[in-house]
Amino acid sequence: MAITSANQLELLQTAEAVAREKMIDPDLVIQAMEDSLARAAKSRYGAEMDIRVKIDRKTGRASFTRVRTVTEDDLVENHHAQITVKQAKSYLADPQIGDEVIDEVPPVDLGRIAAQSAKQVILQKVREAERDRQFEEFKDRKGTIINGAVKREEYGNVIVDIGRGEGILRRNEKIGREAYRIGDRIRCYIKDVRREARGPQVFLSRTDPQFMAELFKMEVPEIYDGIIEIKAVARDPGSRAKIAVVSYDNSIDPVGACVGMRGSRVQAVVNELQGEKIDIIPWNEDVPTFLVNALQPAEVSKVVLDEDAERIEVVVPDDQLSLAIGRRGQNVRLASQ
Repeated sequence: MAITSANQLELLQTAEAVAREKMIDPDLVIQAMEDSLARAAKSRYGAEMDIRVKIDRKTGRASFTRVRTVTEDDLVENHHAQITVKQAKSYLADPQIGDEVIDEVPPVDLGRIAAQSAKQVILQKVREAERDRQFEEFKDRKGTIINGAVKREEYGNVIVDIGRGEGILRRNEKIGREAYRIGDRIRCYIKDVRREARGPQVFLSRTDPQFMAELFKMEVPEIYDGIIEIKAVARDPGSRAKIAVVSYDNSIDPVGACVGMRGSRVQAVVNELQGEKIDIIPWNEDVPTFLVNALQPAEVSKVVLDEDAERIEVVVPDDQLSLAIGRRGQNVRLASQ
């Protein structure tokens, strides 16, 4: 595989094609090619030589050069990569310690094994560049909602195709007994994006309280515009949730806006969350007042606030007790959250 002039343009075309397919910079592919050719040349000329390869970005011509560093006479250890000041005078007018002497060497005719290893180097570099691009793309989308398609299931975790990569929806991040088939469309919250040895990992969630907050943001324009703010969210995924909202415009009722006409807005969120019942409560700076709201639908007769012990005692009528506690303590637990 000596690089003939016919091969030269083919080299550039290959780099372009790979870059387009993997959506990375063609320059990265050419750099990978340069590295792999240099490695192949070293195996031919000797590993102790400092061989560098430069591919012309216009013609595709690969030039092979040997680089030697000017070193003090008594410090020369490797004659293939170092040169004394005296020897360097035949190449440079005024050689200084640390200067580089560059001379061209004949191009290498790549053997089958060298060509194979060159290909491996290119693939490795392309894979790294692809991973970097994927990480850069998803790290800024942390905390947002993404649509994807179910690709496969592994040990109860769902692998989701999210466009230019894969996300993982862990078993404990699924709502209740949700089951998915391959190809199902799925909407998830990007909980975390981490760089790991096997590439960037995008962790998805459907149980995170912020998933519900983001769904409301999509359904309620006032939240998106910042007129209404979601102050707090507590969820028992798949069963019940409470969301506290406040309006910065006196003419807009925050609860009414989130419920929507005939409950259309809240219903869209409920449907996405597999029928999770949602209590929308008005936020209040005053803790006891907010707690009275948070314990809805139960009616509270008295609230005793002990700030030192960070305790709140709530008194409810007997007939309201079970309603205040809720099924399996759900109502009071969500209110305390």
